[in-house]
Amino acid sequence: MQIFYIPTVFGNPISLPEEESKHCVRVLRMNVDDTLQIVDGKGTLFTCQITNPHPKHCEVKIVNEVHEFAKRNFHLHIAIAPTKNIDRFEWFLEKSTEIGVDVITPLLCEHSERKNLNHDRLERVLIAAMKQSVKAYLPKLNPLTPFSQFITSQHEQQKLIAYCGSYDEPHAKTLVEKGKSILYLIGPEGDFSHQEVDLARLNGFSTVG
Repeated sequence: MQIFYIPTVFGNPISLPEEESKHCVRVLRMNVDDTLQIVDGKGTLFTCQITNPHPKHCEVKIVNEVHEFAKRNFHLHIAIAPTKNIDRFEWFLEKSTEIGVDVITPLLCEHSERKNLNHDRLERVLIAAMKQSVKAYLPKLNPLTPFSQFITSQHEQQKLIAYCGSYDEPHAKTLVEKGKSILYLIGPEGDFSHQEVDLARLNGFSTVG
């Protein structure tokens, strides 16, 4: 079934945004009484029927809605230094959406090779991945944030930092506790610097291999 995205669903019937309307009517050739699904990115999945297939404001009526669709019982925040190759970072965003990551924060680290991002483009990647994988939750994408600024202001119950500097670090799965919020840090191609790892430890992070 075709899935469309509307960030704010209000009333019944409702109209698809112009871009989604065009895709629905012109590209997919959907018509009156055809069934489609809508997600709001906040956890609700709507099943709808088309009542007016207008290519600029396709009108649909809601026939069913499921709240907290496929909701997990924990909160996962991944902070990651974007790769030099933007395609790899976009692939990460797609997979993060598929597995249900709640928050993604791009990090600017000492060894970062990528120091700027097209936030609007990355939002579109997330939305497309949400629709493609039939998810109702859109990950929150934060702005690119300096590591030193980010590391001192986080309050998740479990804070982990992936570090290649030692081979005897425990695996993340041995430290994760069921039902607790998790923050997981992933560094750039050159890994985190020693100073960054020390700062993370001072702020309650556990290093994992």
